[in-house]
Amino acid sequence: MEKLPFLADSPFYTKRFAFYIGKRCSTSTIKDVAKEFHLDRRAVKELEMQYMREKLRRAGNPGPKVIGIDEISIRKGHTYRIVVSDLERRRPIWFGGEDRSEESLNCFFDELRPKKACKIRLAVMDMWKPFEKSTRNKAPQAAILYDKFHIIRHLNEALDKIRKSEYARLTGNSRKFIKGQKYTLLSHRENLTTDGRRSLKTLLAANKRLNTAYILKEEFGQLWDYQSEAWARKFFDNWKASLKWQRLKPYEKFAKMVERHWDGIAAFCKPENKVALGFVEGLNNKIRVIQRRSYGLRDEEYLRLKILTSMLPDI
Repeated sequence: MEKLPFLADSPFYTKRFAFYIGKRCSTSTIKDVAKEFHLDRRAVKELEMQYMREKLRRAGNPGPKVIGIDEISIRKGHTYRIVVSDLERRRPIWFGGEDRSEESLNCFFDELRPKKACKIRLAVMDMWKPFEKSTRNKAPQAAILYDKFHIIRHLNEALDKIRKSEYARLTGNSRKFIKGQKYTLLSHRENLTTDGRRSLKTLLAANKRLNTAYILKEEFGQLWDYQSEAWARKFFDNWKASLKWQRLKPYEKFAKMVERHWDGIAAFCKPENKVALGFVEGLNNKIRVIQRRSYGLRDEEYLRLKILTSMLPDI
């Protein structure tokens, strides 16, 4: 049988039509596209998958120098998959594994092959030991950099524990300033509405301990502004010393965690390690939108293609 190059994998559609359907699916659900074009949902999904595979083919095989490693939950019950991104080209390049173990991340390096793995100079990740162990074993030349957003998340969790302890300690009218103010307290001031800023000002004026904790949280973000590790260390030592006599146990625990992981945090001070740390967090938000739009994808190959092509240009 003669194979016509302009036909899609399905002989009922041309490639041009398949790619058009695939492009439409990047902004609409399969259900909506199927309804618009009077097609079966399975046909729309297959056409979109063909479109995404072609996008990947045209993008070429990755040869990253700076990678970001993170995990995503694909369903309830602690079911995780690992996503690896090329932070210089700003695109995800691998999705897989069975969980977030060292063995699962090893699969990425094995697929990448030692010749390309040895060219990775920097790996950005959270403070998850299996990821670090795998990277040190498979790409020992790569520097480890802990993701700023994961560290700040730990700090926010410590601040929220202080908020809860203050709420439990207080009684009567003193509680009303704290109740329902979690988002207000943990958000950046510039992201708050006018009412939110007013509520924050009232809360901090009413509770000295939360005011101190909030100021310390805002100050800690300056750590990533330093160009010298020595000055960054001096800043952290001063920040840690300011916790004395403040009775902020969650912050003291956080400071000990930072101390244990200092090398991976301070690596950001080196000029060659100044990479866009927000990309991985932005990609995670995009993945959550993909999952929400699809009401929880059960086809893992489809999810893999959606994630790997999410940052690629349209055909």
